[in-house]
Amino acid sequence: MSFHINTIKQNAKAMNQWYASAVSTAIVGSVFSFIILALLVSNFIRTTVIQARREQELINQKIEIQSRPGDEQLLSQIRQLDLQFRQSLIRNLNFTRKGAYLLLGSVVITLIGLKSAAYLKKKMPAPTPGGDRLKEQMQEAKYSRLAVTAGMVVLGLGSFLLAVSPEVVFYEAKPVDISYPSVEQISKNWPRFRGPGGLGISTYTDIPVSWNGKTGKGILWKTEVPLPGMNSPVVWGDRIFLTGGDPNEFHVFCFDVNTGELIWTGKVRNLFSEGEEKPFDVWDDTGYAAPTVVTDGRRVYAIFITGIVACFDFDGNKIWEKDLGIPDNMYGYASSLAMYQNLLLIQYDQGDTEDDKSRLIALEGFSGRTVWQAKRPVASSWTSLIVAEIGSRYQLITCSNPWIISYDPADGEELWRVDCLGADVAPSPIYANGLIFAVEPHMKTVAIRPDGRGDVTETHVAWKIDGGPDICSPVSNGQFLYLLSSDGYLGCYKTEDGAMLWEQNLKDYFQASPSLVGDKLYLLSEEGVMFIVEAGREYKELARNELGEKCYASPAFLDGRIYLRSEKNLFCIGNQD
Repeated sequence: MSFHINTIKQNAKAMNQWYASAVSTAIVGSVFSFIILALLVSNFIRTTVIQARREQELINQKIEIQSRPGDEQLLSQIRQLDLQFRQSLIRNLNFTRKGAYLLLGSVVITLIGLKSAAYLKKKMPAPTPGGDRLKEQMQEAKYSRLAVTAGMVVLGLGSFLLAVSPEVVFYEAKPVDISYPSVEQISKNWPRFRGPGGLGISTYTDIPVSWNGKTGKGILWKTEVPLPGMNSPVVWGDRIFLTGGDPNEFHVFCFDVNTGELIWTGKVRNLFSEGEEKPFDVWDDTGYAAPTVVTDGRRVYAIFITGIVACFDFDGNKIWEKDLGIPDNMYGYASSLAMYQNLLLIQYDQGDTEDDKSRLIALEGFSGRTVWQAKRPVASSWTSLIVAEIGSRYQLITCSNPWIISYDPADGEELWRVDCLGADVAPSPIYANGLIFAVEPHMKTVAIRPDGRGDVTETHVAWKIDGGPDICSPVSNGQFLYLLSSDGYLGCYKTEDGAMLWEQNLKDYFQASPSLVGDKLYLLSEEGVMFIVEAGREYKELARNELGEKCYASPAFLDGRIYLRSEKNLFCIGNQD
């Protein structure tokens, strides 16, 4: 009997000790949870309030620099503020992530302590007389102190880890160049599809008029492009940019303008190679890399068939990558990119007119952050947008079934629209002689006065003519408008009223858009034949040069040179002194 009583006493003593430890653990865990929660709330408030002030200050300074582009002191302040903003943001996100893990751990410890205490309380033996109660209480207090001490050690260790853990490095913490090129800098380069403004007009006139790809006459160099693509060369300074893609790889290529050497290759995410089901069948006429890149002279931006857009610096370092979502159309994304100041502009048209899926997107060039978006009541399109200086402001012009729509490129505000297009629209618009010219393939060509507001369908259509090219975009010298169809018909029209002056059958096939160099038209056929025609009231062929390779992309024109992409190679054509 006495042995049984002693056993009960020992069990009760042990149970009391474990019970006290469980309660203490639960208390410490709950206190730790509340402390971490308070720190997370404080961090959230600091992020939303202080960071919001910094971001607004940064935005205000960016707006101010637009009116003071030469202010190096203000530009330096913007760079430093941007760097501080990004570093602080990463610190706060890092703290939130680690704090969330600690909060989860402390809550788990609290729950374990509470559960254990409840279980031990149920199992605790009924108290029996006898025994040294004071000694038992002292023993319980000892275990409680040990539990509290252990909890404090966990709390201190967690706080120490939060305080001293390494920060995430953001682009190696280098200051970001947030400036953008001047109009003069843009005009000296070929920064996008069809050159400055997307108009297909060279600012240089000393362009070669004679070469031969088979004999090598006039060919300064020739370089194989590693992957196929329908996109056109973009040139800035001593760099040429192209993209290429196949079912396994999407790449951005950078070549040297003087030697043709491949300087670097930038890899972009390819959904087709990740084991996912193909979202659409790739059409041979577009391929995997149809859109032409754009550059601001600091970075180069590329987009591919699946809606993945990426930014690289001129040394080939990937700055950011963004997934815009699989486009809802039968051929994938195909429109080329454009820039306005520091904004990357993307015409992301998809689906049908009633699907409400199309949108216009403006991303901050150096960060990839979405600055604004505008929904578009249009269907899928092939066209590329242009940004034109019209009067005292810039307008962003887009074409897709059924609307031609103008926006303010700074904020996406719609300025005017005209209901006049149908079916799949491929040729891009141009601006010349105070008019916007747009084409509905095979059906019509339209001239619009761009000074209206709202729906100006009934008031601002200057003229319409039947027919229009199906693929090639128009070009104009202001006096005349030139339209080239894929089956080789070249027509000349007066810009003031659309009256036809002449039409010529070149008896060849074309996908590259016509270009204007001084008083000459350069027309590149699919067979690699460049027709050089006088840009005048009458048709006059000046030269015909054979490259000897198939060509689908529009050429780039720089000082004394033509950069031309064939089906497999990149060519530099120039005068050989």
